[in-house]
Amino acid sequence: MDLPKFHETFNPILEILSDGKIMHHRELLKLVVDKYYSDLPKELLDEKLKSGEPLILNRIAWGKSYLKRGGFITYPERGMVQITQKGKDAARKPLNLPDIENESNFLQFYSDEKTKTTVGNEIKNSSPQDLLDSGFSAIESQIKHELFEKVKNIDPYYFEKVILLLLNKMGYGEFIETAKSNDGGIDGIINEDKLGLDKIYIQAKRYNENKVREKDIRNFIGAMSGDTTKGVFVTTSTFDDSAIKKAYEAHHKIILIDGKKLVDLMYQYGIGTQVKNAYEIKEVDEDFFEAS
Repeated sequence: MDLPKFHETFNPILEILSDGKIMHHRELLKLVVDKYYSDLPKELLDEKLKSGEPLILNRIAWGKSYLKRGGFITYPERGMVQITQKGKDAARKPLNLPDIENESNFLQFYSDEKTKTTVGNEIKNSSPQDLLDSGFSAIESQIKHELFEKVKNIDPYYFEKVILLLLNKMGYGEFIETAKSNDGGIDGIINEDKLGLDKIYIQAKRYNENKVREKDIRNFIGAMSGDTTKGVFVTTSTFDDSAIKKAYEAHHKIILIDGKKLVDLMYQYGIGTQVKNAYEIKEVDEDFFEAS
């Protein structure tokens, strides 16, 4: 007997949620263990990660995350989980990892082959370092996907604050949040340096589907009113070709940050994330033994 792999928890999770009710994610994990895995030996159920988290709960949580990315479950509110109609339909037959990975929802944001984990990988041909790198890449991809979902759904005014916090963490100076109304198209102002020798104007658009268009860039430039020639336009979606062309040809220096780039920067600078585990990998010091 062994603990289930994370992809083996797909159907148990969907079965627990099959009545369509909204459930807290901690209750979901407990019910999955109680109903499907309580007969496993205690020593298996007591296995823990280096962080102290029970391994069985970690694997179920990863199963839940993959189901979310595939569109089989949804998070209707913070900490809560609910099955979708797609999940109800899928629960009628065994659901495997390739079924999830081939879903358009799963591939929509980060579909780089290097970040996908598949059961069919030839693990025997991979070195331990290869497996570590692959695992970290998969985790990074998952966290970025979750970040993307968060920023697309947070309050628009708080989204503006997130952008200012990010730029400040990147090394820019103090920032000013503009009033929530009558801001003239400017969502924030940040000092280019710690001394405040130059200003950068910020525009933040939290879009789900709409692209930023040329008109938006033109209005942003107009809102600068001669106070500065530098601006950063950030969106959770993308920029259409005319918007990119307008920003490139403008006399102002306009930096465009789309949803993918935004999440990359948030991940890199630790905005909206925290360190969960840290692993130390050692190697033999050859110089130490040559000195003997």
